Amino acid sequence: MPGTTCDNEYTKPASEGIVREYGPQPIGDILAARGLTNHQVVAASTEQLTHKMMAKACRGRYLSPKVRQKILRAVNKASGESYTLSQLFNY
Repeated sequence: MPGTTCDNEYTKPASEGIVREYGPQPIGDILAARGLTNHQVVAASTEQLTHKMMAKACRGRYLSPKVRQKILRAVNKASGESYTLSQLFNY
């Protein structure tokens, strides 16, 4: 509703210390080293994972823990490896 306020991180100004950009993430290097593209990871996923989510992950935009888990499972499936969240994301 117009005129109402909500006290959550999405409505607070950036000057209050809310960080949503974390810079390039290790996932980009891992995909490049394995020769994988974002499209291949999305195609390997059995969940609703989008190209936009993958682009945000590599770029370092904040993703919810659920989305990061989806990406982790898709990367593991596409690469045949067993990565952890801390290996893909540094936040």
